[in-house]
Amino acid sequence: MTRLLFPCALVLLFTCGLQSQNEATVFGLVRDIDTKVPIEFATVYIKGSAVSAESNNYGEYTLPVPPGAPQVLVFSRLGYRETEVEVRAIPSGKKRNINIFMVPEASDVEVIIRASRIEDVGMVTEEVTELKKLPTASGNFESILPHIALGTSAGSGGELSAQYNVRGGNYDENLIYVNDFEIFRPQLIRTGQQEGLTFPNIDLIRDISFSSGGFESRYGDKMSSVLDIHYKRPETFQSSVAVNFLGASAHVEGSKRIGANSYNKLRYLVGARYKTTRYLLGSLDVDGEYAPDFTDFQTFLTYDITRNLQLGFLGNYNRSKYNFVPRSRTTATGLIDFSLQLTSLFEGREADVFTNGMGGVSLTYIPERERNPIFLKWMASGYGSEESETFDILGYYSLSQIETSLEGEGAVQEVAVLGTGTQHIFARNKLYSTIFNTELRGGIELQSSQNDNNHFLQWGVKYQSEEIDDRLNEWERLDSAGYSLPYNEEEVLLYNVIKSENTLTSSRVQAYFQDAWSVTAPNRYELRLTGGVRANYWSLNSQLAISPRFQMFYRPLKINPDITFKLSGGLYYQPPFYRELRRPDGSVNTDLEAQRSLHVVAGLSYDFPWEKISRKKFRLIGEVYYKKLNNLVSYEIDNVRIRYSGENDASGHVVGLDMRINGEFVPGAESWLNVSVLQARESLDGITHMKREVGASEAFDVSSVPRPSDRTVNVSLFFQDYLPKNKDFKMQLNLNFGSGLPFGLKDNNTVFRNTYRFKSYQRVDIGFSYVLWDESKRASKPFHAFRFARQASISFEVFNLLDVANVAANTWIKTIGNAQYAIPNFLTSRRINLRFKIDI
Repeated sequence: MTRLLFPCALVLLFTCGLQSQNEATVFGLVRDIDTKVPIEFATVYIKGSAVSAESNNYGEYTLPVPPGAPQVLVFSRLGYRETEVEVRAIPSGKKRNINIFMVPEASDVEVIIRASRIEDVGMVTEEVTELKKLPTASGNFESILPHIALGTSAGSGGELSAQYNVRGGNYDENLIYVNDFEIFRPQLIRTGQQEGLTFPNIDLIRDISFSSGGFESRYGDKMSSVLDIHYKRPETFQSSVAVNFLGASAHVEGSKRIGANSYNKLRYLVGARYKTTRYLLGSLDVDGEYAPDFTDFQTFLTYDITRNLQLGFLGNYNRSKYNFVPRSRTTATGLIDFSLQLTSLFEGREADVFTNGMGGVSLTYIPERERNPIFLKWMASGYGSEESETFDILGYYSLSQIETSLEGEGAVQEVAVLGTGTQHIFARNKLYSTIFNTELRGGIELQSSQNDNNHFLQWGVKYQSEEIDDRLNEWERLDSAGYSLPYNEEEVLLYNVIKSENTLTSSRVQAYFQDAWSVTAPNRYELRLTGGVRANYWSLNSQLAISPRFQMFYRPLKINPDITFKLSGGLYYQPPFYRELRRPDGSVNTDLEAQRSLHVVAGLSYDFPWEKISRKKFRLIGEVYYKKLNNLVSYEIDNVRIRYSGENDASGHVVGLDMRINGEFVPGAESWLNVSVLQARESLDGITHMKREVGASEAFDVSSVPRPSDRTVNVSLFFQDYLPKNKDFKMQLNLNFGSGLPFGLKDNNTVFRNTYRFKSYQRVDIGFSYVLWDESKRASKPFHAFRFARQASISFEVFNLLDVANVAANTWIKTIGNAQYAIPNFLTSRRINLRFKIDI
């Protein structure tokens, strides 16, 4: 475990330079173009000489080359096409990175070579092979993001939710794409318990890219982040089956020649998932009968009509059912000198159903051209959802002040009864949404004769239509000590009555254009400048939003080619979707304008060797950022439910620092460590905010208050290790720490806004996995029970290892004197999970 201390010290290493060397060197990675798996035993040699090297089992190679003269490198491997790469002259003592994807002999794909190109520092790109092993209670891919992405935290929903906050934003400020199709999600979900399976299926994912801000114009109109997912492009038949205490999943993939030519291939990915969280929910403080059932089916198909033209289809069907019959609850909270206990008995039930489906087709045209390659892609998709939320629950509660006896077994004694009464909540809510869109995008790379001064132009036009049909019927009745609240001598009044019917039809037109200009001065620097503009017009409020964006990346090859600097920013608009339009009383503000965020992001990436720990380089990424927020729609969060004001009534800012380090602290086992510090502030228009220090009677004015997503510090770690003499037995450690999120008094959260904080979120999940079988053992164990499979493994996981009582939200209890008490709703306690997976 002493290895865990090293990452913290590595923050200082980015100031270090490379050690001087007396010869020129070429190094890099060799991988399969289809599977992205490293290729070992690939031979790399200088054409016409005997100087050669061989890639290791990580696909890494290092080859000394004569300095000061151009060379031709040859990559060869049995079963792959031989590939030649021209290398410009390298000065003595310098290194050059050349990564190559090799093509199987049976494939029709062209060779892809990446030689020392600048990468987007903040656009974290990862394959999912190792990430599949991370133990998560939700089982959704988004639960992995806090461990690999900059400035990302799980939010108030904790381990039960797949929603995530990025750099002071909320859940609605994040873009998600799968194979260039934008993904939408349900609107009515209130709690993490209701959340089912999200769209991304980790069994189908090839790789992901994630940007926490300052992203390009080709991505859509959100203020915080973009997650760009690409599914596999399979060549051979493979499948997998996995089962555990929380559900099961299965997938198949492969390709089949359909047509007269070898390139007429149909490639298919099909995945199915089932999830039930009743085992986890049984550890909540509300005792009852939980019956959650979540199912998901999706497929991704492609067919190569010609060498230049490909047809694609992405389809998904998702259904979430959540049934709950509460019986009782006993929750204690407070300190030694003042402790409260809420005891409740319930009648009634909750039944929610969220059904959504998506289908999209694409046509991609990439003609064969020796120079200045171009592409065109047309896409069309439709999304439909039917959300039904129904509950009728009557709770009889008693709120008492308690003391714990210090003698005997520490029995709880009731000191005083602060309130008794009844809370009756009722809802019959339905939301239907239908979204259709079509998009045409294209690009051309204008190459110079020396390929050292290129322009990559991209553009796109998109039309989207939306239909929303919303039916709200919701109310709450409070009775304290025999008096209905709010109290009236003549009639019984209900509390928080919302009854409305809203039907909206609108359309959006979006367009973008950008140019990425790459300049390379051999042995001096590499520079990439990306500038673009994005436009969005919405028919409902007749607003046209123009969003200019830029990025600059600079790599000083002469000083240190392993360092890349970044500066990016722009004006990011977020036109409202339906949830932002709806006020707390259920009415809709059709004049609501887009929220604005001015981004400025500066950062660096440093790849450095740490030979005592691993042969593979480590990567350190650091970014500082500032976001100026205007035209905000203020909101409050209750668990994962966002309640907007429906007005452009706030402004604010976010400033912070994100750092991430990843590498093989144990050789052959990748690990990640993320540390984030931020301040997210806001102020409501026309309100003079005030603050009262603890124990003080006088309040004072403040210029701003914390936003609901103001998580000051967030630390996440994913660490892997294995037995020294048996790499088949691995340990995966998942650690999360987040300082408490702010909240305010219910229905009185304006002047003294968000003055309180939940306690910090602390969670450790640990998993132990053992590879029962791997196809590499076929020769030594020809009669093994799993010899038909590629791999079989079993995992034992412990969720919430330290059994920390984290808080998701509050239950508010009122007395007849209108005094309010916040009783925390705790998340899940310690649970174990057993998982079995087989890959065929």
